[in-house]
Amino acid sequence: MLREAEVRLAKGEKIGAICRGLGVSEQSYYRWRREYGGLKVTQAARLKALEKENARLRKAVSNLTLDALILKEGCRGKVLSPSRRRAGVDHVCRALGVSERRACRVVGQHRSTQRKPSRPRSDEKRLTADIVRLASDYGRYGYRRITALLQREGWRVNAKRVERIWRREGLKVPQKQPKRGRLWLNDGSCVRLRPQYRGHVWSYDFVADRTHDGKAFRMLTVIDEHSRECLAIHVQRQLKSDDVLAVLTDLFARHGPPAHIRSDNGAEFTANVVREWLGRIGVKTLYIEPGSPWENGYNESFNGKLRDELLNGEIFYTMREAEILIGRWREHYNTFRPHSSLSYQPPAPEAILPRPGGLPYAALRSVHQDDHHRRSLT
Repeated sequence: MLREAEVRLAKGEKIGAICRGLGVSEQSYYRWRREYGGLKVTQAARLKALEKENARLRKAVSNLTLDALILKEGCRGKVLSPSRRRAGVDHVCRALGVSERRACRVVGQHRSTQRKPSRPRSDEKRLTADIVRLASDYGRYGYRRITALLQREGWRVNAKRVERIWRREGLKVPQKQPKRGRLWLNDGSCVRLRPQYRGHVWSYDFVADRTHDGKAFRMLTVIDEHSRECLAIHVQRQLKSDDVLAVLTDLFARHGPPAHIRSDNGAEFTANVVREWLGRIGVKTLYIEPGSPWENGYNESFNGKLRDELLNGEIFYTMREAEILIGRWREHYNTFRPHSSLSYQPPAPEAILPRPGGLPYAALRSVHQDDHHRRSLT
């Protein structure tokens, strides 16, 4: 505006007309020319920034005391633990140049606590080693499940201490997914039957994966929604309605038929032979709405855990290897893996279901690699 006014003044225009054309008053024009006349745009911006900073400092000196500045500088957010208070006091002393005595008094930290060095517990190293070991064996478990495993091994430790060590060691904490409340339609009607007891509602679904040679195979997963127990994971290259009936026949003979069985609208589940056979057995079918996988949420959640904890981290060279590893993981899931919805207890603990023989699924990979190596040498 000042440059435009200079050009128009050189043409002989009056100040009043120039100010009306620029949309400012004559007082503002003369004030701007007095403050910014002869300056470049960057220099004027720098001057305005310095003026703003100077005004902020004057306001801080006039309106705030030194104690308020200390609290603002060193106590951002909730400072509850002594270690965070200690760090806040040190930061205030460096940033504002105040004494330790003054900073401790304002922050509320006792000077002996400020000067006392932190002394870790005698079992800190052993606990850290066990946490790292369990996190290495079960890479997709968060600190809450690791806490349950530690307590099962005899540690008297809570989740807060495990979380503190977990974060200190740089271990990844899986993001907690928000719960979806999609059990009801817009008109208020229920779309899913809730399981009330063991054997009330079963659910089954398919999971697909590939062996190392690129060939696909499928898995039929069957779970009890009330106990969260995985009843079967049937692995085969191709699965049809007759295979579904064979798996259900074996499960019904072993556990008894459930009252209801839930599935999506796949051709293997909606086949007439499957529906008629279930009807003769006395099992009611619950088909979810098309395109609504959350209505089969228990089984979808289980399939996600299966893929996340096993399928994404394993290479299956043969179908036999896939059957063994997936079977071991199912036994581990039922008898050992802590389940968050069951107060971090397994769905079918060893007190109810006898412990399977052999190695856990986490150590089975090395055994198969040794066998493969021996066969190659032979």
